[in-house]
Amino acid sequence: MWPFIILGAVLLLVGVVVLAAMWEDRRDRTGSPRARTPKPGSSSAGSSNGGPSNGASPNVSPVKMSSRRAAPWRSRRRAVAATLEVATARLAPPPISARPSQSGSLFGRLFDPAAGVLGKLTARLSPPGYLDSVKRRLIMAGRGRPADVNRFLAARTATIALIPVAFIAVQLAPIPKLFRLLGFLIALLLLLLGPEAQLNRAAEARQDRIRKDLPALVDLLMISVEAGLGFDQALVRAVTSVPGPLSEEFGRFLGEVRMGADRAESLEAIDNRTDLPELRSFLMALIQAETFGVSIGAILKSQADDIRVAHRLHVQEQAQKAPVKMLFPLVFCVLPALFIVVVGPAGIEIYDTIIKHRGL
Repeated sequence: MWPFIILGAVLLLVGVVVLAAMWEDRRDRTGSPRARTPKPGSSSAGSSNGGPSNGASPNVSPVKMSSRRAAPWRSRRRAVAATLEVATARLAPPPISARPSQSGSLFGRLFDPAAGVLGKLTARLSPPGYLDSVKRRLIMAGRGRPADVNRFLAARTATIALIPVAFIAVQLAPIPKLFRLLGFLIALLLLLLGPEAQLNRAAEARQDRIRKDLPALVDLLMISVEAGLGFDQALVRAVTSVPGPLSEEFGRFLGEVRMGADRAESLEAIDNRTDLPELRSFLMALIQAETFGVSIGAILKSQADDIRVAHRLHVQEQAQKAPVKMLFPLVFCVLPALFIVVVGPAGIEIYDTIIKHRGL
C-alpha cells in the first residue's frame, strides 16, 4: 500500500509545481509593460523661430517625439552591434536553437518557469556553498547564464524526486530480490551522481579543449606581432584562425575592451572563467606587460616556448597515467572473463571424469 502512497505524493508535488509555473507564466504574459517616461529636466535644443527651448512643444505630435527619442537608441544599438562584430573577429555565429521560453510549444512555455521555481527551491534548500560551486562549474563548462543554473538545479531536484519512483519500479519488477537490490543501487547512484558527473565532465572537456588550442593561438599571436601587427589586430587574426572556446573567451575580451573595460580586469575575468594553470601564466604575463610597458613581442616569444614545453609535459603525463587507468578494468573485467574461458572447459571435464564418476 505504501508504494502507491509515495507515488501519489510525488505526482501531487509535480502537479503543484506545474500549476505554479503555469500561473507565473500567465501573470508574466498578462502583465502590462512599464511605460517609458522621459527623464525630468531633459530639454531639447530649439531654434529661435518659435522652436521648443525647454521640453517638447505642445504642437509636436507624440508619434514624432517617440520616433525622435528612439532614433538615438537605435543608432547606439547599431554601434554596439558593429563593435561586437569587430570584437569577435566576424566569426561565423554558432547555430543557436530557439530557447524553450521563445518557442511556441506548450513544453517550451512550461519548462523555463518550472525550472525557475525548482531552481529557487533547490537554492534555498541546498547546503552553503553548493550554489556557488554549481555556478562556477557551469561557467567553466561555458554555460554561465542564470537560465542554465536554474535548469541544472531543476534537473538535480527532478533526479532526487525520481528515487522513490525507481524504488517502486524495482520492487514491482518480476526479478529475484538480489537483482532488485542491485538494480535499486545502480539507479540510486545514477540519479544522485549523474548530473554532477555530467557537469564535471563538461567542464573538464572544455578545459582540455582550451589547453589543446592554447599553443597554436600563442604561436599565431607571436608570428602576427613579429610581422608588424598590433596586439589587438593579432588577437583578432588568431581568434579567427583558431575557433573554439579559447577564441570565444578572447573574443569576449576584445568586446569588453572596446566597450571601455579595463584590460587587466578583462584578462583576470578570463582566468576566473577557465581556471587553467597554463592559461593563467599566459594571462599574468600579459597583465605584467600591460602594467610595466614591456615589449609584447618578447613576452609572447617566451610564453610560446613555455606553453609548448608545458603542453608536451602534460601529454607525457597523460601517457604515463594510461597504464594505471587500464589496470583496474584489466584486473576486474578482462582477466576474470579470460580465466573463465580458459579454465572453464577444463573444470567441467575434471568434474565429469573424476568427481561425478567416483560419486564424490
